[in-house]
Parts: sequence; C-alpha cells; structure tokens
Amino acid sequence: MRTFLPTLAALTVLAASARADDLLPPDRTIDQAIDFYVDQRLTEEKITPAPQADDVTVIRRLTLDLTGRIPTPAEVRAYVESTDPGKKVKLVDRLMASPGFVRHQATEMDVFLMAGTSGSIRGYMQRAVAENRPWDQVFRELILPDETNPKTKGASDFLRLRATDLDKMTAEVSVAFFGVNVSCARCHDHPLVQDWKQDHFYGMKSFFARTVDNGGVLAEREAGLVKFQTTKGVNKQARMMFLTGTVLDDPGMREPTAEEQKKEKELFEKHKQAKTSPPAPKHSARAQLVDVALRPKERDYFARAIVNRLWARFYGHGLVSPVDQMHSENPPSHPELLDWLARDLIAHGYDLKRLTRGLVLSKAYARSSRWENGTPPKPFLFAVARVRPLTPYQLAASLRIATTDPATLELKGDELEKKIEGLEQSARGFADLIEWPGDDFQVSVGEALLFSNGDRVRKEFLSDAPDRLLGRLKTLKNNDEVVDLVFRTVLSRPPAPEEAAAVKGYLDQRADRPDDARRQVVWALLTGAEFRFNY
Repeated sequence: MRTFLPTLAALTVLAASARADDLLPPDRTIDQAIDFYVDQRLTEEKITPAPQADDVTVIRRLTLDLTGRIPTPAEVRAYVESTDPGKKVKLVDRLMASPGFVRHQATEMDVFLMAGTSGSIRGYMQRAVAENRPWDQVFRELILPDETNPKTKGASDFLRLRATDLDKMTAEVSVAFFGVNVSCARCHDHPLVQDWKQDHFYGMKSFFARTVDNGGVLAEREAGLVKFQTTKGVNKQARMMFLTGTVLDDPGMREPTAEEQKKEKELFEKHKQAKTSPPAPKHSARAQLVDVALRPKERDYFARAIVNRLWARFYGHGLVSPVDQMHSENPPSHPELLDWLARDLIAHGYDLKRLTRGLVLSKAYARSSRWENGTPPKPFLFAVARVRPLTPYQLAASLRIATTDPATLELKGDELEKKIEGLEQSARGFADLIEWPGDDFQVSVGEALLFSNGDRVRKEFLSDAPDRLLGRLKTLKNNDEVVDLVFRTVLSRPPAPEEAAAVKGYLDQRADRPDDARRQVVWALLTGAEFRFNY
C-alpha cells in the first residue's frame, strides 16, 4: 500500500489532527460539549440566543424526533404538571426505551440509506436499531451482507438495488457513509472543489466495480478493472483509492483469465438457480473498503459524516451543510465541536443511540423557535431552534393520534405502546401520499389538494365514530370544553385566550349544525402550519 494525499485534503487531515489536542477533554458529556462550543461561537458573534422552549414545546419536539409522533394529551399533561427537575432526562430515556423509538429511527435510517432507490431495508434496520448495533457494524453488514444470517437478512438490498448502475452506487455509498458527493468528479476533476479529482471517483468506484446483481442476489467477482478517460483524452486505469488519497494494492485489480471467467459463470449460475449469494471472493474489493474506511487514520470521514447527518436531522441544519459536501472548501460551522463529537463517537464504539441522547439533551436543541428581536441569526449559529417540516410518517402518525378519542389513549406502558403502534400502522398508507420534505420545503400542490378536498382525509381523520375525537366532541354540550379538548388533542397545548374566544364564537354562530362546525375546527387545526411542523 502507498499513500497519495491531494494538497487540500492533506491540509484538512492535518488541521483536524492539530485541533484534537485543543478539544475539550473526553470526560465531558455530549450535551456539555455541544453547549460549550455553540455558546462560545454565539459569544464571539455577540448574539444572545433564544430562551429555552416551554414544556409543551419540549415534549412535542422530543416525541416527534424520537418516536415520530405527537404526544398524547395525557403525556403532555403529566410532563407539564411534573415538578421533577430531571423530568426532561427521564422523558428522553422513556422515549428512547420505547418500541416507538426503534420503529421511527429504523424508518429514518431506511429512508436516508435507500434514497434514490425504490427499495427498503427497514426490516434489517429495525433489527439493528432494536439491538443498538454500532454504526461501524451496520456499515460492515451493508457493504458485506450475509443473507444466511437471520440478523442481517435483507441487508444486501442496499447494494443489490444499485448494482445496475455502479456510478450511482459509488456516489450514493460515498454520500451515505462519508458525507462526500464525488459524482461531479466522474467526467472531470471537480470544477469547484480541488479535493476531488477523477482519480477519487474512479478510485472509489473500484471498490464496487466487481459487484453485480446475480439474478436477484448480490455477488462479487474475483477480478476486474476500472478504466476511464480524462478530459484531455488520456485513457487511465483506476487505482483502488479511498477518499483520503490512500491507495490500496489489490490482487483483484486485473483482467480475469478466460478460465476464471468460465468457472465464475458456472458458480454464479448455480447460485442464481438456488437464489443464494455466491461465496465472497478471496480478494473482496468491498472488504478492502470496509477495512480502509475504519482505520484510525482514515475513519474521520466515516465518523464525522454520521455525526453531521444526525445533527442535521435534530437541529434542522448540519454543522456542515449540505450534508453531502464535507470537503476543505466547505468547512464546518463549529469545527472543534464536529471533531469532539466524532472522537467521542469512535471512543464509545459508534453508539448512535448514545449520540442521539446527547444531541437532544443539550440546551442548544431545546431553544425556542421564536425569535423576537428582528431578523434571526444565520441557521448555522444555532441561536434559535429551526422549524422543521414533519416527514410523511411523522405527519400520518400524528394525524391518526390527533383524531383519536384521547380517552382511549389514557393508557400506560405496553398497553399504550400497542395502541400507538396500531395507529401508526393504520396511517402508513396515508404517508405514501405525502412527499418527503427537501431543504427548501413547500407544501406541494398535491398535498394541498389532498387536505382541501380529498375524500380520504375526511374518511380517515374526520370520522365521528365513538373512538374518534369528533365522536368524543359530540358528547360535549359546552363549547368551552370543546375548544379546550380540540386544542389539547390536536396541537398538544391549551388555546390562547384569543384563540379560545374566536373558535368558541365560530361554534356558537353555528349552533344549528354543531357536528359540522366542530369538524371544520378540527380540520382547520390539522391543516394549519402549527400542526405541519416540528417547532
């Protein structure tokens, strides 16, 4: 093996190494490190951050982020009324210990890992999250899947569904695990980022070039070459090279002999008929990728990428943004914080559950999303919480919970979890109708029409059956009670005085058709911006 480091990439690695000596000590908790570095930057910028969010906002935000749904009215009431100074920590631990945490985190990871495909590895991810498998183990299992192992069943679809387009596989694996989009270096050296040359793209492609879909099962050839042409018309043979510039000597980087091709064809056909994966080759290129990516001198990309992605999910903006542009010309907003978190993740065995807990326990995470003093600071300063659109699954599950009779959710422990899981399952079909939010989110025309005049919304969420919210409202004679219950069930909070007066006035004016009036109120709150976002 020999090493070639492009100038800017080398400087980036050296800078990170130099910063390591200046980081906070490793005995600090994750939330302490976050608040130290974020507050330090705010002090330098002379910015006073937004205050901490109120209890209602905190429990709603945490429940959505950790379990993918709004809290029940009973959960909100218990949290708000509690005087326990450690109630937020206990709430986080309760949510993270729940089956809902496993389901939601598996869904989030599935969506991000399978982006660009029509497939899913949610079953595999749900088992991985339930066992809290280390992230480096998940990486290994997805890149080197073993379909004979029940614990990793389905993992091969991560690569298999990309095997017909190896350029796509190269780019998407690099984005998912290393936070680097090298696709712009496929046809030429990156025009804007000096870090990425064609050698990097085709060097990364060399790890996947021998991967094939063998009749519905993943396979890897023993040998094969990657060749490309530069913009100057020079034909080159790629070297197996990681993003840092480290070049690997691989015996499989050659043209297979005719005899080898014949034997391999026979072997692949045998396994194709049996619908089993052929044994891994003696010199697996993908095994080389796993090995080099997790080496002490190379693993910064791997650790920093997942830290940044989880940060972006919970804070609404990455420490490096966009999350697939981690390179020397797009430095992190808080470089020491990113390095500290990556170091901590590695030191604790790539434990994403531990990292998640620390991210949501910080004061920076719990700030109010309201900014009362003019133009809010830039999002990369994290002075005020970002308002984030709900994902399709969060929205669908929350719609189901918000329109269920809250009395039927006055449960605890396993009973509540089973009830919630049933509601989530019944909402998954509706989630398929909602677009996944992008960076510049706007409610789509399709979603607007669906909620404005879609018969499915009326049938699924505005029924007045006895076990539904509207069914409960029919039993109430006092409009003050109606207004209070609607707000606490749908928006997870009591109405402000002016809201209560306006909605009560609306209901009073329609005393001749109370059921229809109440349905319109529920519909208005469900389709409003407050319900649509995690704030």
